[in-house]
Amino acid sequence: MNDRIPDFRVTLDDRDLTAILRPRLISLTLTECRNESADQLDLALDDTDGLLAIPSKGATIHLYIGWKHLGLVDKGSFTVDEVEHSGAPDTITLRARTANLIDTFRQVEEHSFHNTTLGAIIEMIAFRQQLTAGIADGLRDVAVKHIDQTRESDAAFLRRLGKKYDAVATVKNDTLIFTPASRSQTVSGKQLPTIIITRQAGDGHRYHSAERDSYTGVRVFWHDDKHGLRRSVVAGAPGSAKRLRTTYATEADARTAAVAEWARIQRGLATFELTLSVGNPLLMPQSPVIVSGFKAVIDSVEWLTAKVTHSIGAGGFTTGIEMETKTEEAEVEREQQTDPDPGITGVTAHWHDKVSHQRGEELAGTRAKTKALDHRYASKQTASRAVKLAWANIEERRTIIAENGDKL
Repeated sequence: MNDRIPDFRVTLDDRDLTAILRPRLISLTLTECRNESADQLDLALDDTDGLLAIPSKGATIHLYIGWKHLGLVDKGSFTVDEVEHSGAPDTITLRARTANLIDTFRQVEEHSFHNTTLGAIIEMIAFRQQLTAGIADGLRDVAVKHIDQTRESDAAFLRRLGKKYDAVATVKNDTLIFTPASRSQTVSGKQLPTIIITRQAGDGHRYHSAERDSYTGVRVFWHDDKHGLRRSVVAGAPGSAKRLRTTYATEADARTAAVAEWARIQRGLATFELTLSVGNPLLMPQSPVIVSGFKAVIDSVEWLTAKVTHSIGAGGFTTGIEMETKTEEAEVEREQQTDPDPGITGVTAHWHDKVSHQRGEELAGTRAKTKALDHRYASKQTASRAVKLAWANIEERRTIIAENGDKL
């Protein structure tokens, strides 16, 4: 049946070589990445008759993959940078990549940017690297008051910009692409289609979850020049927030940093790796994915692809995907300069164990002026844990208020 026949098309320097390569194909592997790593194409070809020419490094390969009954999907252009001939049996192996930011953008630069936009900065870098700029609409008009690129390569500078704005920079088809790390959109802002995957389509999977130090949010400090204060903002919740070391010049920069770091923490809370026995050429980095037929905790997550590996060979056409949790932009609140529990020196809670009939009260802090928790707990242990957490939150808020009130 036609619905299980993999298909591909390969051109080399605009010459269609598909008919020549099809009977010689041993394996085709395409790895697509979201970060600054290059996308990579590996082709292993049978040369037992010795008639296959070895292409020169620097040649351009354009690849399309798919299924015969569904058509092909354009996967873009790659530059040949490694060629190998081995045997016996004689085999030619080609490795081609898209531009790698780390390898290509190594020249140290010195630039200062004032009262500009993120889009203008990306366009300048693209022009310097002889590329077209492709920046997502949501990032293009972001105001940048001031930023310096001091003895820093464009690759390092792009990584720094990506971390600050929770974005990723890649080069595909001679275009420098700068897009939000948590969004499933094309550069033009078009939503990528959601891919639905059932357990039956999978050939192997691995789910991993981590608490990541149980952070509830991210706290970032900034200088309030108008009032001569050091203040803070929180993305997420303040209970057990991660503190960034940098103190920012403006509240806007602090808010941007808080949102970006909180998004990174949330994306890492869970990962899911899945191999599809029937490859899906539409899958690419940033594709939103919904899965079903696994555990409820897996099926309930909105997943975002970070890395995709397509393979065509003797085993047919398979696709391996690495996914992480899809996140939404967090709300950011400026922390207030008032104590929510003035004068309180401790927290108490009552407990009643119905099995042992024992009851009692737990205290955190001191008894001079206590605040009682409303809930009556079922054991001494749960009451003790509750008062310790409540008192720690009060102390943390007071510490932040004191820190925010420090004069510059």
